[in-house]
Amino acid sequence: MSDNPDGQRLDPRVELRLGNCARMRCASDVLMSQGCAIIAALWLVISQPGEPERLPAGKPVAAPEQGIGLAVLEDIALRRNPSLALAAARAQAARGRWVQAGLYPNPRIGYDGSEIGNDGRGGQQGGFVGQEIVTGGKLALSREVAAAEVSQAERQFEAQRMRVLNDVRTQFYQVLIAQRGVDLSRDLLAIAERGARAAENLFNSNEVGRLDLLQTRVELNSAKITFQNAMNRQQAAWRTLAAYLGEPDMPPAALQGDLHTGLTELTWEESLQQLLIASPDLAAARAAVARARSALDRARVEPIPNFDVEGSVQHDNASGFVIANAVIGFPLPIYNRNQGAIREAESLLRAANADVARLQLDLQTRLAAAFERYANARNQANTYSQDVLPDARTSLELVNAGYRQGEYSIIMLLNAQRTYTQTNLAYLDSLRELWESTVSIEGLLLTGSLQSDSSPRWEAR
Repeated sequence: MSDNPDGQRLDPRVELRLGNCARMRCASDVLMSQGCAIIAALWLVISQPGEPERLPAGKPVAAPEQGIGLAVLEDIALRRNPSLALAAARAQAARGRWVQAGLYPNPRIGYDGSEIGNDGRGGQQGGFVGQEIVTGGKLALSREVAAAEVSQAERQFEAQRMRVLNDVRTQFYQVLIAQRGVDLSRDLLAIAERGARAAENLFNSNEVGRLDLLQTRVELNSAKITFQNAMNRQQAAWRTLAAYLGEPDMPPAALQGDLHTGLTELTWEESLQQLLIASPDLAAARAAVARARSALDRARVEPIPNFDVEGSVQHDNASGFVIANAVIGFPLPIYNRNQGAIREAESLLRAANADVARLQLDLQTRLAAAFERYANARNQANTYSQDVLPDARTSLELVNAGYRQGEYSIIMLLNAQRTYTQTNLAYLDSLRELWESTVSIEGLLLTGSLQSDSSPRWEAR
């Protein structure tokens, strides 16, 4: 027994013999086309005496004894996904800017000659040393700006790491469902083939008309298309997973996992609170506020002039004396008091604060959409596991027993089998949606790890 999203245990009697398949959005196509396959199976049953064969969808399927688990795939992605190397490089670049922002200006040294050629002599020959004296705590404030950039880059790296893990987890369940769906489509194709052969034999013996024969052929071709589509979906799901792993040439392999375990019951209040507290995107936005505040402090001290200090020593060839010179200077902040940059920094601080508020609301709206998907999928999965599937199974067993006793026709039996298969397909689709929405909510809505990054790249001033 497995837990469902409502805290109640899912009935393993659901018995999805669904092998391995992609998203199952084609479930409706399979079911619509099953009508003719059921008719085909009718001829098979008529032509072969004995108890009619049940659809394989009702048989349990055990997880593969060997396969790749989710933890292994996550480890591969954390080592190979190039988006993490990109985010890490940006964080290292921010740390480099922090180091550079606090470095003191280099001293100046050079040659100083004057009165050269006066009275035919060499004049005054010597050298000088100069240094810019930084005032107003500018270097410390520049370091604060750069430190906020480092914090922002680190939060962005954390967000990117979660995006990678969420993409891998979501695609893991997509491939798992894809693998199971391929098996189901293969079983349905086998039924259509047997039905077509039976119809051909009955037609040759003049027991059915040409219309029935054509219907079984149409159904057989439809089943072939459905099976090929399932194979294509499985291949596409694996290729997408391989891309998230950073191993695009990784050959397809069986995955080991259980669609019925690991699902936790989520509530709106707890999910929203966790999102607003732990979101790396929101943390990066708050770091941007700290950066803007430090940048404003830095802009306000910019008008405080730095001092240029210079000293020189020379030998006067005319008098034979050694002379020294000293120079101290600084700009007067009369016209340029950095007023424009201060106004810009004030506006950027207001914008950064507004962006935090905007992001909080954006996260809430995105969570609302994700939680709606989750609630719908949870309700569907719970209803199927507790009500629909048990009723469909019981109905199938009753009709099967009645058919053996001559109470029901073969048409009723095949309709019951079709209903049972249809509910299993719908249940599988609800599980796919449930896993997608659960991973999204628990992963703080962070997905799209391979999309281009448009995050701002601040530069210290």
